[in-house]
Amino acid sequence: MAKAISRNQQIRYFLYHSISSTKPSFHSLSNALSHTKPLPLSPLVGLRNLGLQAMRSGRLGSGLNCYRFLCTSNSVNQSSSGSSGSSSGANSGKSESSGGSQKTSEQGKSIRGSPVSWMSFFLLVCTGAGLVYYYDREKKRHIEDITTASTSVKQGPSAGKAAIGGPFSLIDHNGKPVTEKDFFGKWTVVYFGFTHCPDICPDELQKLAAAVDKIKEKSGIQVIPVFISVDPERDTVEQVHEYVKEFHPNLIGLTGTPEEIKKTARAYRVYYMKTEEEGSDYLVDHSIVMYLMDPKMEFVKFFGKNNDVDMLTDGIINEIKQYNRVKA
Repeated sequence: MAKAISRNQQIRYFLYHSISSTKPSFHSLSNALSHTKPLPLSPLVGLRNLGLQAMRSGRLGSGLNCYRFLCTSNSVNQSSSGSSGSSSGANSGKSESSGGSQKTSEQGKSIRGSPVSWMSFFLLVCTGAGLVYYYDREKKRHIEDITTASTSVKQGPSAGKAAIGGPFSLIDHNGKPVTEKDFFGKWTVVYFGFTHCPDICPDELQKLAAAVDKIKEKSGIQVIPVFISVDPERDTVEQVHEYVKEFHPNLIGLTGTPEEIKKTARAYRVYYMKTEEEGSDYLVDHSIVMYLMDPKMEFVKFFGKNNDVDMLTDGIINEIKQYNRVKA
């Protein structure tokens, strides 16, 4: 708008000067601009009005010159505006075409440069398979380590082995003096009881005898069953001899003086006490435990009354095998 108004002001000045045929000056220019009516924005309208004024005043040449100037100016403006419009249109067309080509190139590039390709997919599958294999292998190794650590027996003073067993000096059912050293090199199961026991002792000794035979059949390991009396006052050598032969031919019966029996029972942590004493008929309350002793007559494990023949058999075999693995 500012350029159009400035151009009209120039035209008004030129026409005024042409019509009046006077030399332009600063004051004349300002007067002309102030006394001349403003031209319309369209140069053709101004041409018509000013041409008519010039013809009426008798200055036709000035009017024609004005006409030519305005036509030339108008054509120049139109051509310049058209060229500028065409150039702007061309520029916009170029920009649009360049934008479209850029979008197309970007789309093609995103498609061609996609992060997922056959090679990357293959590498991803190989990496995933390797990670799964590594995790599975480490998991199995960890489980094996835990199993080995839980089943292995640690040797040494920090193992926390129970202080059960110790030296003793007793007499067997044949009247021969026996110590713990006579059992070295053999696996032994020791049971404390008495020959006048009505039911518990016979049941436990029968179970022990059956387990010893099954251990021999299943693993080839020979275990020596040992019976130690906690009733030395009645369980003489002859009494013990008659008693043990009813259960198993390899069962060894031991007896001794009250002091030796007490010492041995204390070493094995065995409780016993007389009950319901009526003359010579009394019972002995005692611990119902079987002790598995290794070839050095050291304590390995105890088995209570709740173990049947099969449980006792399998338990003793497992303990012996585990002991041999650790010693190997």
